[in-house]
Amino acid sequence: MTRNRARVTAVTALAGALALGGCGVSSNTAGGTPAALGGSAATTADDATPVTAAATGPTSGWGPAIWGGSGSGMMGGGNRGSWGPGMMGSGMMGNWWLTGDGTAVKSLAQARRRATEFADRLGLHVGEIMQFTQNFYAELQTADGHPATEALVNPADGAVQIEYGPAMMWNTAYGMRYGSQGQTAISAAQAQSLAQSWLNTYDSSTTVGDTQSYPGYYTLHILRNGQITGMLSVNASTGAVWNHTWHGAYTATSQQ
Repeated sequence: MTRNRARVTAVTALAGALALGGCGVSSNTAGGTPAALGGSAATTADDATPVTAAATGPTSGWGPAIWGGSGSGMMGGGNRGSWGPGMMGSGMMGNWWLTGDGTAVKSLAQARRRATEFADRLGLHVGEIMQFTQNFYAELQTADGHPATEALVNPADGAVQIEYGPAMMWNTAYGMRYGSQGQTAISAAQAQSLAQSWLNTYDSSTTVGDTQSYPGYYTLHILRNGQITGMLSVNASTGAVWNHTWHGAYTATSQQ
């Protein structure tokens, strides 16, 4: 009960901060650009080639111009801004990110350790870890192994946060839509079909992988010749598609 109350407070604070920051976005508009579908085949390992360090951590507004604008490819919105504690000041919403410790994260094993420290705050554990040129991606799971939410690890300083995009805006258990009773009108099979139709518009050489069902939405890998090149999500209520354009090129994966 205490954790649920804290989560509600955190989401309320986040919503207010986004309103002040002008970071609103319509969840019914598909996003992404053809350029975002690129990437290269890579390996599966626990300690892969180091990624190029991105900008500084979320305490300074880490992330792209997330709600649209030049190159973001997210939902086609016109407003700009970055989600992160830099928008709200220190000490607020501590459950939604982990401040970097100043140590560069250069491997999947390091990223898993940082993601685990973050997941512990939410009573979750870490499943799949993926390495991209701009960040590390972490799937967070419930104790019984069900996908709960998604997180990013900043390679520059080890900062961890709930992933922006669908994980923040659509997640009905660990995002801004916490407690939402929105109907799950889209099945996993339908989500896969919608995602493939969206990809066909931009690059017919890409396909989608299996769906991972998160609270309120689905996430799928984008594949080219069977190799991962990116990710996208489909809203379980509206069928809207959101391309994860912030990762960069795919490098490697570490399973649970």
